[in-house]
Amino acid sequence: MDDLSNRVRAELFKLGADIVGFGDLRGLPSEARDGLPTGICVAVKYPPAVIRGIAELPTREYREWYDRLNERLDFVVTEGASFIKGLGFGAVAQTRAKVGTGEAGYDTALPHKTVATRAGVGWIGKSALLVTEEYGSMLRLSTILTDAPLETSEPIDASRCGGCSICAGACPAGAISGGLWAVGLRRDDFFDPAKCAKTAKERSRRGFGDDVTICGKCIEVCPYARRVLGK
Repeated sequence: MDDLSNRVRAELFKLGADIVGFGDLRGLPSEARDGLPTGICVAVKYPPAVIRGIAELPTREYREWYDRLNERLDFVVTEGASFIKGLGFGAVAQTRAKVGTGEAGYDTALPHKTVATRAGVGWIGKSALLVTEEYGSMLRLSTILTDAPLETSEPIDASRCGGCSICAGACPAGAISGGLWAVGLRRDDFFDPAKCAKTAKERSRRGFGDDVTICGKCIEVCPYARRVLGK
């Protein structure tokens, strides 16, 4: 099992992943995970300079990297799923074409960040984004579902944000209540996605003239990200 896990992890890093984690999804509804027991979290990171640049308003460079990282993720999970199938196991790449982005209705059947928490990669922050100790929320995420017998990590079931409410205080939309996430808690209990989307569109228009839901202020102010940014 260890050798298989190492082979899969090494292949995903070679394809362009910055973080890889394996999680046991059997506690989630079967239909949400295509009947497959294991989720592979794949994450890629923003360059620090891009995140430093959105301190005041989102920028076109940030938007371009948002799209570029999504494209890279689709490539990594598609090629990664093919690699796993070549080893004789089932694998389904959760690309944007298959599961969407989650932006239109604010939710998906199996959010990538849910897989990430099951894989021990990070926790859901007060901003409703995945937070990791390595990069904060300076990441884009995707998923591979598989029945390969990979060595899964201990899941993270509760927030590690503690008493920090920096993102709540900085949120231009007032969308962040400051409540702490835990498994089973609905996102709407601590975060307002409609407020976030409305203000993100306004800020995108001001920042670079496009009517898209891009903001990133909560990413830029998070103390975990600021360690990377040198702030």
